[in-house]
Amino acid sequence: MSDTTTPRGGIGRIVGASLIGTTIEWYDFFLYGSAAALVFNTLFFPTADPLVGTLIAFITYAIGFAARPLGGIVFGHYGDKIGRKKLLVLSLLMMGGATFAMGLLPTYDAIGVWAPILLTVLRLVQGFALGGEWGGAVLIVSEHGGDKHRGFWASWPQAGAPGGNLLATGVLALLAAVQSDAAFQSWGWRIPFLLSGLLVMIGLWIRVSVSESPVFLEAQAKAEAAAAAGVKEEAPVVEVFRRSWREVLSAIGTRFGENISYYILTSFLLVYVTTHLGLPKSTALNAVLIGSAVHFVTIPLWGALSDRIGRRPVTLIGSAGMAIWAFVFFGLVDSKSFVVIALAVTAGLLLHGAMYGPQAAFISEMFDTKVRYSGASMGSQLASIIAGALAPIIAVELLKDYGSSTPISVYLCAAAVITTITVAVTRETLGRDLSRTRDEQQAQAPSAPVPASDRA
Repeated sequence: MSDTTTPRGGIGRIVGASLIGTTIEWYDFFLYGSAAALVFNTLFFPTADPLVGTLIAFITYAIGFAARPLGGIVFGHYGDKIGRKKLLVLSLLMMGGATFAMGLLPTYDAIGVWAPILLTVLRLVQGFALGGEWGGAVLIVSEHGGDKHRGFWASWPQAGAPGGNLLATGVLALLAAVQSDAAFQSWGWRIPFLLSGLLVMIGLWIRVSVSESPVFLEAQAKAEAAAAAGVKEEAPVVEVFRRSWREVLSAIGTRFGENISYYILTSFLLVYVTTHLGLPKSTALNAVLIGSAVHFVTIPLWGALSDRIGRRPVTLIGSAGMAIWAFVFFGLVDSKSFVVIALAVTAGLLLHGAMYGPQAAFISEMFDTKVRYSGASMGSQLASIIAGALAPIIAVELLKDYGSSTPISVYLCAAAVITTITVAVTRETLGRDLSRTRDEQQAQAPSAPVPASDRA
């Protein structure tokens, strides 16, 4: 596929629709994590020990991750069968509806145990929807864009994660600044959840205007022709595990350190700063706010760099750097200086961006079109269960047991090392033509240029 396949205005529209949609979905998802650290422990899971209440709140937070692989499988199957666009609209509706409903939930004092039960059910819906969102959003951009600049274009939906976190943290920080703690605890926390309804309507208006992926439409036509000729194809999820299980493992390992580092640098930081250091919640919120703004801007720059030097080298910069930063980060946060904490978070998120920016193109390029939605979704969402879902829980438990950040630094470093090893042994994907299958690509291998990172 050449870079002229999609006009610049066309790819810009596709990127804008994906970025806005993913920003809204991540806003909804991260809003829960922030609320779990700040208010849900007392409103829905009241206990005598604040850390225990927070731990229970983070367990329900993790339940949302548990639903993500199921969402990835279901959305991936239908996304590979009927297209990326329809599933992206559905995921946005499900996520926004669940978040809006959270803003209307009665608390434990009002309805007792039903409050955490209903909250958990809505969290499952959030996770299911987000499990289908990521694969579709990055694929529709990857498949519209050309080979030369795919890392840059596909990194924009990735920027939706810090964009959503920026939006969620910003709204919470604003409310914390203009409200008393009592007012925020009583009703102010509901405002960001209810705001989701308006954001979803804006996102839908933009997202329904995009066109379906041309690479998918081409693959769909080939599949229909094969079916007419009597060729029977397996379900995408079966095909993934039969032929692409190595790529699924590579995707999991690639996301492992990235996922854990992000939730420790953002969600767990709120707990650490408020509960362990005894600082105001505004200190942590504003530090994450500043870091997320820098993160949002630099993710596409890392994606663009991966178009020049390869997906692997850029990812390795981030994972190796994070393994070292794990031991610097908490030492800086322990200074209790807002400026130093903000610098620690920002530097950490810069390293995270080096892992996250090239990731959309890297994982997309691992799979053939007919199973790409399923394969990319399963690899990324399985990583979310074993990495991101458990990260705040493990970090809180380590802090509760040891009263020190050192074990958490070791945990974060180990996660970054796993990603470093995985990426080091994974084949470079830069330059892959997404319109060709892996077998077709390999058949042309002798005449194809070898990426610079594979020439060593």
